[in-house]
Amino acid sequence: MDLANVRFDASGLVPVIVQDARTGQVLTLAYANLEALKQTLQTRQSTFFSRSRGELWVKGLTSGHTQEVLEVTLDCDQDAVLYKVIPHGPACHTGAESCFHQPLSGSNEPSLGEALEKVYQTIEQRIATLPEGSYVAKMHQAGLDRILKKIGEEAGEVIIAAKNQSREELVWEASDLLFHLLFLLAEQGVSPTDLAHTLWGRHKP
Repeated sequence: MDLANVRFDASGLVPVIVQDARTGQVLTLAYANLEALKQTLQTRQSTFFSRSRGELWVKGLTSGHTQEVLEVTLDCDQDAVLYKVIPHGPACHTGAESCFHQPLSGSNEPSLGEALEKVYQTIEQRIATLPEGSYVAKMHQAGLDRILKKIGEEAGEVIIAAKNQSREELVWEASDLLFHLLFLLAEQGVSPTDLAHTLWGRHKP
């Protein structure tokens, strides 16, 4: 992005939308001046200009909830900027993942990325605590080979569902496969963020 093309307002600011690169979820809206944009591009950490304090601020500098910037994009009118980030902690000062968590209308359905993150976190928690009656706890105790076998079984079910051309069956079986893949990743210490880095690195706009 050529910073010379950014159309700042009369105060020298431009609105910045921050989006989770993994899930597509909008995390917050802030403002940046030229210096904040330069620092963001140099450090790859979300940097803004605080209108209330009149100074630069780096997201997470005090809270630890940083945002790793993968891409900075200028909109078609050149008067708004998008940061695509990997968040390390909640974006909102309230502790919510996104500042936009008070729906005024609609169903507020989660994106696939949000759902996968939530499921992964639940799997991690159950592996750590092994609650009685938990499917995750049972599979974890059965060992890696049992999980790998289950992934093979679920992959076969996905193939059969696709061959049957049953949309409902395919959605159900694909969800099972994703769940068990997340289970394997958690067992191996691989996070959705690790996958996001790799997939984003392969992305060719």
